[in-house]
Amino acid sequence: MTTAYKTLEARFRRMNILSDIGGMLHWDMAAIMPAGGANARSDQLATLDVMGNELINAPDMGDLIAAAGDEELDAWQQANLGEMKRAWVHGTAVPVELVEKMSLAATRCEVAWRDARAQNDFKGLLPKLQEVLDLSIEAGNAKAAALGTSVYDALLDQYDPMMRSDRIDSLFAELEDFLPSFTAEVIERQKSEDAPIAPTGPFPIETQNRVGLDLMRAVGFDFDHGRLDISHHPFCGGIPDDVRITTRYDESDFTSAIMGVLHETGHAMYERGLPSDWRDQPVGKARGMTMHESQSLLVEMQACRSEDFLTYAAPVFKKAFGGDGGAWDASNLHRLYTRVEPGLIRVDADEVTYPAHVILRYRLERALIEGDMKLSDLPAAWNEMMQKLLGITPPNDRDGCMQDIHWPSGAWGYFPTYTLGAMAAAQIYAAAKEANPDIPGALGEGNFAPLMTWLGKNIHSQASSRSTDDILQSATGKVLGIDAFKAHMINRYGPK
Repeated sequence: MTTAYKTLEARFRRMNILSDIGGMLHWDMAAIMPAGGANARSDQLATLDVMGNELINAPDMGDLIAAAGDEELDAWQQANLGEMKRAWVHGTAVPVELVEKMSLAATRCEVAWRDARAQNDFKGLLPKLQEVLDLSIEAGNAKAAALGTSVYDALLDQYDPMMRSDRIDSLFAELEDFLPSFTAEVIERQKSEDAPIAPTGPFPIETQNRVGLDLMRAVGFDFDHGRLDISHHPFCGGIPDDVRITTRYDESDFTSAIMGVLHETGHAMYERGLPSDWRDQPVGKARGMTMHESQSLLVEMQACRSEDFLTYAAPVFKKAFGGDGGAWDASNLHRLYTRVEPGLIRVDADEVTYPAHVILRYRLERALIEGDMKLSDLPAAWNEMMQKLLGITPPNDRDGCMQDIHWPSGAWGYFPTYTLGAMAAAQIYAAAKEANPDIPGALGEGNFAPLMTWLGKNIHSQASSRSTDDILQSATGKVLGIDAFKAHMINRYGPK
């Protein structure tokens, strides 16, 4: 006899397959789809979203969830049922007509953003972006009523379950008490030191790609279950059994693409490490974007900008690009990779100034969602806040408010997870090194196995079986906080 829980498992398996198809189509759209395919792709993705919404809105879904709660379930099944209920609350809050409108608008806006950004044309993008924002607010209102939260928190909950803006405000306030003066001290101290020497190019894209692939293998990426491609904005997509990483290249600077590849490989390793037995169920998914970003930033920032790893990487870079001289020494590359300097582009920011980029976006998107600012005023507000937080003003919108893909693609409420993820990354890496002191030395040999083994056991394998705080508490002894991040900053960038 099929139980209510087993019926739910079958339905969510089908929804997962629809979502996986959408993930592959999104990758194709970003990496290889010709521009002329945009309208057809919009219809395809909207149809998949509607089909998934119709499944979650089946008339008996609520009754099945209630009945399954009375069945004898093990711990993972109970956690899975909890994630099913969470998905049901989110899914039933938004009418199917709105789901379709949102999907169509976001896909078309994302495609339009590529050309608009290249042409520095915010006014041209504005109507499509306004439509995405308006629909996101409408969906946020519907979800807020169902969840009993503010509109912004309802959107945030899609990306970071159970996180709320009042907690973010508190954590970010602690960061702002520490970072501005610390950043100024670091910049001033680095001015008095010998400036790092930037290796001179050109650096052929083919060589950068080959080095990126080699480093992905060192981290542990399985090319039988994934690949590396090029897109306008680096990302990790696809599905756990077919992970698609993208980056972008600059022939005058190989460091950006390489660190982008390592960042996305961190995401990919998390996806690949999720428990295979639960891969088609909600509980088998990643535990929100704070945890996801912690894994990418742990690999990129904590591990791969360390002196240990660069001892290994420096000769790899030197040989691949035919380098010569002190610019290719590990000590110089470490100073280069840890140089602190305010910049315009978030994805290229050093880890000391990076939180300011995120705080800026968090405050602006909240103001837009809560109706405290008009979208047409975004460029001016962006420039003003960049000057306030980082002391620089973008010369154009392309390198200002149009640089990220998130808002055009409908990802409102996502941005704070980047800095929350950086805080979690520091906390997790500190715990991993304490548990296994051999990890730094292994990185110095290009061996990520000890680190990935610890992450697999303590983070990846947990998936969504527990909350972010519960996973962190078990793995590190503390819920999410800034202490480890602050200690990491002082250790890496403080006076020696």
